[in-house]
Amino acid sequence: MTQTQETPVAFLHGVGLNAAMWAPVQDALGRESIAIDLPGHGQQPPLTGPATLRDMADDVLTRLPERSHLVGFSLGALIGQHIARFHPDRVKTLTCVSSVCQRTDAERSAVSARLASAEADFPATVEASIDRWYSGTAVPQSVVEATRRTLEANDVQSFVHAYRVFALGDGVIGNELSRIEVPALAITGEHDPGSTPEMTRRLAAAIPGAKAVIVPGARHMLPVQDADVLARAINEFIKDSEGERA
Repeated sequence: MTQTQETPVAFLHGVGLNAAMWAPVQDALGRESIAIDLPGHGQQPPLTGPATLRDMADDVLTRLPERSHLVGFSLGALIGQHIARFHPDRVKTLTCVSSVCQRTDAERSAVSARLASAEADFPATVEASIDRWYSGTAVPQSVVEATRRTLEANDVQSFVHAYRVFALGDGVIGNELSRIEVPALAITGEHDPGSTPEMTRRLAAAIPGAKAVIVPGARHMLPVQDADVLARAINEFIKDSEGERA
């Protein structure tokens, strides 16, 4: 990465995916940026045992720029919240894309069922994820199939370890959100069935000064479905935050 005066944007993907998912947003952003593979994903070695949200955040910290505008998607958003809370010197702004937040009993039951399904029948989990993320969208079938291949390439046990962090992570960071002091944006799709608009509103209410944005017509894979819209929202948020601090 080249040295510039501009604080880079750092992207963290969701469970089962990899850094490549951010390419359309990086192209549309027009800023220096880096996308990082989470532990157990992409070019990183598989997780061989149980992990915690802190474990994953500590690993990511070793590969983040010294300071960044941190953007996390789904599991990556939970990791971003953990880093912003406990390492604020490393985060200039925090954007949480399609993040869960303070799940209700019913929402915890639903994600627990998905975790059990991943442990028992990984192929079915892949199909359910594809349906939940893309059903009813105009995303080209070639893009959907690329996501399917990425999911299918996962080491199953590593995926389960990471999914358990996703299933439990909001309970770990939930009570700490009010202590995040960096400027924060929570954004999700209007029709995201897992990281719902209500969760995004909860997240924005929990982090002091945070803003909530709901993208009309979008489902869970907002960075893929509406990359230009997301890039514009990130840019506007960063510019507003820099203006507030000027």
